[in-house]
Amino acid sequence: MNDSVSGEKTPACFSINNPPFNFTRQIVSAYYSGIFSCLGLSSNLFALGVLVKSYRRTQSRSRSSFLIFLLGLVLTDFMGLLVTGSIVVSFHVTHFNWRQLDPRCHFCNFMGMSMVFYGLCPLLLGATMAIERFVGINRPFARSANVSRSRAWSMLGMVWVTAGCVGLLPLLGLGSYHMQMPGSWCFFNISSSPLDLSFSLLFSLMGLVCLAVSFVLNTVSVVTLLRVCCGQEAASRRRDHEVEMMVQLIGIMIITSMCWAPLLVFIVQTVLSGSSLKVSYLLLWIRFATWNQILDPWVYILFRRSVLKRVYPRLDWSRGSIMTLYPGITASLRRLTRSSLGSGVSKTEESGALGSGGSPTSLQPIPHTP
Repeated sequence: MNDSVSGEKTPACFSINNPPFNFTRQIVSAYYSGIFSCLGLSSNLFALGVLVKSYRRTQSRSRSSFLIFLLGLVLTDFMGLLVTGSIVVSFHVTHFNWRQLDPRCHFCNFMGMSMVFYGLCPLLLGATMAIERFVGINRPFARSANVSRSRAWSMLGMVWVTAGCVGLLPLLGLGSYHMQMPGSWCFFNISSSPLDLSFSLLFSLMGLVCLAVSFVLNTVSVVTLLRVCCGQEAASRRRDHEVEMMVQLIGIMIITSMCWAPLLVFIVQTVLSGSSLKVSYLLLWIRFATWNQILDPWVYILFRRSVLKRVYPRLDWSRGSIMTLYPGITASLRRLTRSSLGSGVSKTEESGALGSGGSPTSLQPIPHTP
């Protein structure tokens, strides 16, 4: 479209990439977008149904709070695929002209804001769940007194509000949303100009900080949980749900890191180096990031106790511990934990745990306080 001929001023969102474009099949595929969207929507919809059923059945306060965050994550992924996927698939099917359809950039700004919002939400929710599990495992009494279902919903709402406020910043002047090649989507402009650089760094560093927080807190939580499960108090404290939740959270963290870290690092490198944007790499890392919306729900679908019972029906589930799945690893971890904590266990405490006949007294599990 020639502005000198038409006499129209190019809108801001089309000032860098002005449609229509001459695209190639190597970087554009209607089949890929359609199959990707259908697979992601069906996976999240199935996980959403399973989560709602589990949330209604659970009586544990800690588990219900964790399920609320998972519900928010799956719902966000579902809506993200529904909103952005419908736009991309519609473009590949109809090949509409963005500039004719959206002369004032409202539609492009909406998609760019959606990409930022639905991109930040999984990162923020991953860090929020890591904080919730860290407090729940390391400070159980303080957590049970402060966290309720209503507060968990409030925290989920704060995550959505935070991501939404960040997505609105380019509309207020910090950064800008632009049409991206091959013409099927809009995203914030990745460049070294001061405003674009500021927003690019804000988005990327915010995501990287969330990944770092998740990694550190989940590592501490796993170490603490192993000490509890394999230490002296393993017989008196049941940690089935904590182990199950941590396995799911670690899976979500690994998937999120693998899908989002390349894009976040790529944005930081591009804006700080001042080099031109490499479209092929941007498309590749964007596709990596969007795979996160497909894989997240399967972490909860596959790593549930009910699924593990069907996969391993011959195992003794009567003991009520996921750690029985790995008896050899559990024995090794127990020896390592006791050796590292051996100085804190005195002979008097060991003899006190024995009955008059020299055999250990039976320890009754402490009832779980919801």
